[in-house]
Amino acid sequence: MSELKIKKLRGSGGYVMAKISEDEQQKGNLGGPDLFLAPLARLDSIKISKYYCNVCEKDYQGAPKIEFSNPNEEVAENLLLIEKGQYICNECSSIIAEYREFRKPKDNNNVGNAISEEVRSDNISEQSIKKNGDKDNVSFNSIIGMYVYDENAIKIGIAKQVGIDSSQSIVLAVAKEDGTTTTINWNRIKKIGEIIMLSDDKIENNTSHLKCSNCNFINKQGSKFCEKCGTNVS
Repeated sequence: MSELKIKKLRGSGGYVMAKISEDEQQKGNLGGPDLFLAPLARLDSIKISKYYCNVCEKDYQGAPKIEFSNPNEEVAENLLLIEKGQYICNECSSIIAEYREFRKPKDNNNVGNAISEEVRSDNISEQSIKKNGDKDNVSFNSIIGMYVYDENAIKIGIAKQVGIDSSQSIVLAVAKEDGTTTTINWNRIKKIGEIIMLSDDKIENNTSHLKCSNCNFINKQGSKFCEKCGTNVS
C-alpha cells in the first residue's frame, strides 16, 4: 500500500488539504501543477486536515461538510450516475467542490451517446483520436457523462455528445444545469481523466486565425499555408 501524503486539492470554491495515495494523486492530476478534488469523488473526512473557503476568504481546521446522494440515474446508454455530492463550508454553506461518480453496468460494453440537437454525430462516436499534448488515444464514447470544468475548476456541465457543428469542426456538446446545451470546440479540451478540463477560452480565440478557411484544419503557430490542403492562412 502506498504511503499517504498531504496534498492540496482544488475545488471551484476553495481547496482542501488531505492525505491521499499515489493513485488518488494521479486521478487528481489533470495537467499542470495543481491537483483537483472532483476526480477523487468522496474522500473520508478523516483524511482532510483543513480546508479553505473562497467566500469566507479564510481556512478552517478539519473537514468541510460532505453531502451526497445516490441517484443511480442513467445519463447515457450503459452509464449510470451512482453518486453525486458536494463539499460545503461549515461556516457560510458555500460549495468548496462538487463531484460525480459514474459506473458502467456492463464493463465490456461501450458507453452510448445522449442525443443532442445542436450537433450531428455522423458516426463520430465510434472514433478515437489522439488528444493534443496527450500520448494516449481518447475514445469519444468513453467521455460521455463526464463532468466538464473550465480552467478555474468551475463546473460547466456534463459531457453529452461529441459531434460536428455547422463549420464541420469537432465539438463537445455539454448539458448545463439550467437545461440548456453549450458546445465546446474540441481544441479547447486540455486534459481528459476522471473529468474533462478545459483550457482558457482566450487560447482558443488566439488560434482562430490559424484555422484554414477551406478545410477548417487548425494549423501550428506561424504557419503561412494550411498543412492539410495548402490554402494560405497567414
